Amino acid sequence: MPVSDEYPGGAGSLDDALGAALAETVRGTGASIGGLYLIEEAEPVLRLVALCGLPVAFTAPWRRLPLTAPVPVADAIHDDALVSVACQDEMARRYPRAAAVLPYPFALAAVPLTGVRRSWGGLVLMWPAGRPRRVTPRERAHLTSSARRMARLLDDAAQPPSLPDLPRVVPVDATRHPGQTGLAAADYLERLPEGALALDLEGRITFVTATAARLLGRGADRLLGTRPWQSLPWLDDPVYEDHYRTALVSRAPVSFTAPRPPDQPLTFQLYPDTSGISVRVLPSAEQGEDRPPAGARPPLPAPTGRRYQLVHLAAALTETVTVRDLVALIAHQILPAFGAQGLVLSGVDAGRLKITGYHGYPADVMDRLDALSLDTDLTPAGQVLVSGTPAFFAHPAELAAGYPRAPQISGKQAWAFLPLIISGRPVGCCILSYARPHTFTADERAVLTSLSGLIAQALDRARLYDTKHRLVHELQSALLPRALPRLPGLHVAARYLPAGHGTEVGGDFFDVLRLNDTTAAAVIGDVEGHSVAAAALMGQVRTAIHAHATAGAAPGEVLARTNRLLADLDSDLLVSCLYVHLDLGRHQASFASAGHVPPLLRHARRPAGVLDVEPGPLLGIDTGARYPVTTVPLLPGTTLALYTDGLVELPGTDVTRTTTDLAGHLDTADGHDLERLIDRLVRHTTPTGQHTDDIAVLLLRASRLRDGPA
Repeated sequence: MPVSDEYPGGAGSLDDALGAALAETVRGTGASIGGLYLIEEAEPVLRLVALCGLPVAFTAPWRRLPLTAPVPVADAIHDDALVSVACQDEMARRYPRAAAVLPYPFALAAVPLTGVRRSWGGLVLMWPAGRPRRVTPRERAHLTSSARRMARLLDDAAQPPSLPDLPRVVPVDATRHPGQTGLAAADYLERLPEGALALDLEGRITFVTATAARLLGRGADRLLGTRPWQSLPWLDDPVYEDHYRTALVSRAPVSFTAPRPPDQPLTFQLYPDTSGISVRVLPSAEQGEDRPPAGARPPLPAPTGRRYQLVHLAAALTETVTVRDLVALIAHQILPAFGAQGLVLSGVDAGRLKITGYHGYPADVMDRLDALSLDTDLTPAGQVLVSGTPAFFAHPAELAAGYPRAPQISGKQAWAFLPLIISGRPVGCCILSYARPHTFTADERAVLTSLSGLIAQALDRARLYDTKHRLVHELQSALLPRALPRLPGLHVAARYLPAGHGTEVGGDFFDVLRLNDTTAAAVIGDVEGHSVAAAALMGQVRTAIHAHATAGAAPGEVLARTNRLLADLDSDLLVSCLYVHLDLGRHQASFASAGHVPPLLRHARRPAGVLDVEPGPLLGIDTGARYPVTTVPLLPGTTLALYTDGLVELPGTDVTRTTTDLAGHLDTADGHDLERLIDRLVRHTTPTGQHTDDIAVLLLRASRLRDGPA
């Protein structure tokens, strides 16, 4: 089969081309580790799709990340700028959660992959500890050009990139450790008085000399292909595995001494590179009389990888906001950490267990399990919660012994029922389930029991947040028009988008008023701040504008009278507002602005642009302020875009440039369907879906009067 020349270097697919670009960037920058993240638009989250220089097992806490996660790559995408972390101390200061999971000396840079139409994701590179502390201008140029090259590949691709569950491992170069058949090298090493090992990036032994095998006390045939801390019981201590992880991540030599029973300490010297680790093994000068024998030291409860992963999970649980966030975290991070496939998360509500989220189950199964009473005999969930004691079932027979109907409900083969309790108060129940029988080790039971307390606190906070957020949303909806009027000759669409997470009411508002058969008024505005006071003032401003407009006041007078009302209310809050009088019979529009962002105008046969409306002061500043009126033609086919500043005032961008760019996008977009046009405008300025301020958009398109409303 011929190799495609669609991608650079003869890469046969987009995935191959991205992997090759990642490897080339790692080589060109002298980095030791590289990772490529792409945005999953459905969530939206970041998915690690390609990896250089690191075992896949290391990436468990980082394979899927919310776009709002406190990590360098998410910040790089949000700010559309390179993020550099010079050292471990800086990582701990700026990104404490990431530093807790990666407590190794290294430097890091993250670069966004920004395409022509959207943000695709980000590129992460890590360097050894001995690297200079800051990214040089030359390195910065190389990183940004590499990111642009990957973004162009994604822009030009006919099909979207694949998003695998596990990242693809891309080799950096062809360097390999010598095999057992490298006779000359093997003879040389065998003549040395010390032992020699070679480990691949996964920690497996790929080469061992006879001297090393003798010192380790195990034959070469039993060592090859194994990890030392797994095949040698006296190295089965997280401390020793952590030395390997330190060498691999930092790419710096590491030396440590371990006591080989009965009384022979061995010194291990690790020398890492891009393809693995070379290890010297030699007897230690220390005889270790004061060191307790290995058998006398209690083993630590979890392997190093699990220990760091649990630190990450505990930190992540403290940062979940909504119940949906919590379910996603458990499903995508905690389930894989324990090899589980199914999740049911229930909360206590009036003596029943209401399911708040699930994963890995069909909906009809959840219908059977929803709203079970705490004294149910269908599953152990109620009993577990009442007793406060977790229950673990390794196979269906164990569960059927006490709950005969439970194993048939879902077809799962093993279960962990975890009570969620805070200070003696039952909050809910978390069930992890397995597709195959699973024996729960003492380590797993202890860790899951500890995690259940953190999950309980996270669930309690999330439910409280969701309740407040729902009340805020209902209040916000009550203050905005339930429906926009239908007018002959005018097509109207509007959208209100609250700012990300939050439990405060915004002050953005819009309205369309039918004045008579051929005239209408449109208004959009923004009350300063996010609070109940801002929402209340917004309602009063809307009511005042409605009253003055329907009474027949001219556009400038509508704003002047509303301004005087704000003075009478003695409010400390300021309001921006744009009022438009639409005369559909005369085909003209008259604008009055109180410090509001300018509207966009697209004529049927002219390029779209920013409409120059002479502004007056914000409402609430000067009781005697006058508001000039700007009148423009409103021919059939003309589209007006009114919006609040949240659409164009973005962190790290110039508002004038963003507004002009938005006008250009309005010009090229299909404006027939106004609802879809709003989607395109919002996606254009906030491609990740994350925005720090409320956004209100009101689109108006004039048509011939006989065409009727949309």
